[in-house]
Amino acid sequence: MSGEIREQAAVLALTRHARGQWHLISRLVSETGSALAVAQGNLSGFETPELLAGLDRQALPITPEELDEQTLLIETLGAKGVQLVTVLDDGYPWNLRMVYDRPPFLFVRGQLDDGDVRAVAVVGTRNASDAGLREADVMARGLVEHGVTVVSGLARGIDAAAHEAALAAGGRTIAVIGTGIERVYPAEHAELTERIVAAGGAVVSQFWPESPPTTFRFPMRNRTMSGLALGTVVVEASGKSGARMQARLALEHGKRVFLVRDLVTNEPWAQRYRDHAGATEVGSVADVLEVIERLSEPVAQLTLA
Repeated sequence: MSGEIREQAAVLALTRHARGQWHLISRLVSETGSALAVAQGNLSGFETPELLAGLDRQALPITPEELDEQTLLIETLGAKGVQLVTVLDDGYPWNLRMVYDRPPFLFVRGQLDDGDVRAVAVVGTRNASDAGLREADVMARGLVEHGVTVVSGLARGIDAAAHEAALAAGGRTIAVIGTGIERVYPAEHAELTERIVAAGGAVVSQFWPESPPTTFRFPMRNRTMSGLALGTVVVEASGKSGARMQARLALEHGKRVFLVRDLVTNEPWAQRYRDHAGATEVGSVADVLEVIERLSEPVAQLTLA
């Protein structure tokens, strides 16, 4: 049994015992450099109270049986074509690694790619208008035609239109889902997930494999979508939508937020966000690409260093 799989199993086991703040597990094991060390209770003593707040220390040390259970899960999913990537692995997405509330692990169907540092999230309402769907199509096609990975959430409406347009243009797209990797929500997008994977893209989940859709998981999904991308394009969204939430999260992450012009015209919240230093009103794909090109150059240099 490889040490890498055992480290991955320790990340899962620690997350099982987390006190609801999974990102603190990410930071704790990253600072320690070994999930197994944390799982065995070998802390340095220099950990801050904030980091330790996410850990149920009474559960330490993690038992060998628990590690065996998580190792079996990793191997079982691997046989089904699902890989696990943790914050300790080189394959953990670079953009996501840079945000403070990164999840400790991702289950992945398909492939993550080094080129995903040039990623943009395209999001919006499930109840999209025809104009919104057309805007999402144009935006996603234009982005992938310039080598940008389109990230979205597999939801009905704008998200699905963005994935479909990226695929139709022969580009790369990543679906970040709000369920476990062995579930598809909504169910009618099962075929879309298969096409995303077959085209060389990826379906990504930060939850346990059988997790159902719940109201608290979708905001967590939005955080990860924001983290994976250099910026977020909001096409069409009400003031109470998850897309508006993702815009706020992106600004918290120090990412760029691109507000489509019609959205700014029609939504007071977008008008307020437009005045934020990290938000930009855009009228075309070219407006987004101009910013993304500037952002991606230093990121590419860091990943090659």
